[in-house]
Amino acid sequence: MRRVLITGAAGLIGRTACRHFAEAGYGVTALVLDDPGGLAADRVVVGDATDRDTVTAALDGADAVVHLAALPAPELGSPEAVFAGNTAATFTVLDAAGERGVRNAVIASSINALGYRYGRQQPAHPEYLPLDERVPSRAADPYSLSKVVDELTAQAMHRRHGMDVVALRFPMIGGFGDDAVGDDRLVGYLEKIAADPGHAAPDLWLYLETRDAARAAELALRPTRPGAHTVFVAAPENSTPYPTEQLLAAFHPDVPRRRAFSGREAPVDLTAARELIGFTATRLARLSEEDLFR
Repeated sequence: MRRVLITGAAGLIGRTACRHFAEAGYGVTALVLDDPGGLAADRVVVGDATDRDTVTAALDGADAVVHLAALPAPELGSPEAVFAGNTAATFTVLDAAGERGVRNAVIASSINALGYRYGRQQPAHPEYLPLDERVPSRAADPYSLSKVVDELTAQAMHRRHGMDVVALRFPMIGGFGDDAVGDDRLVGYLEKIAADPGHAAPDLWLYLETRDAARAAELALRPTRPGAHTVFVAAPENSTPYPTEQLLAAFHPDVPRRRAFSGREAPVDLTAARELIGFTATRLARLSEEDLFR
């Protein structure tokens, strides 16, 4: 039986990831700041992911790492706490894992590595569409910048330890209220952006159901080629009832498009997710297409 260390295991993705890996037959070690109880883990370590001794203890017996621990928005701490804490945790977890011979790791990056939502220049528009892993970042806030550095840290850890690391660029994550932890975050979100699609324009209306996020993390531990990789994972359709071409015309009208989008097709290239980790989202919102301009 393989054992995986999941950091940030009490968080939104972390709880579901613990359950997913346990049901898939893994031994699960959860690293949490505080033990909330009820985690689907046979071992729980309480401590900070920036502390080398704590992380080393948590890695006992683990042969894979899913690093989810982070402050996930710039307003959740001081700029120093958000940037320094996030980047220190990623370095500490991956370096300690590499020193112990772990050769497969996944880290949580974010669409915010591109810097659109929290940038000071609003509205923010990408250089081109669909988004892909080569779109340049405009990160200027501490959270978005921490995700850029985390992706660079993944590359360094591959060079340093020969570790294969996949950085998953997660979009809006949530559930439909039908999972074991009762996560219904997506329900209210979908209602909000149906009424105000401009709210999700900085994120290009991308979303991913929490159980799909956990499954992507497991698949990313087995990439089809070695190295450090950054991968967008998202539902293949946008999170509104409106056609993608209409959304782009309304909110990103001058962004060059490398192809047209059919129906509610998500404006992101998901080729790397399919080809590198074999992932396609399956838990999708049930939305009937409507005319944005009616």
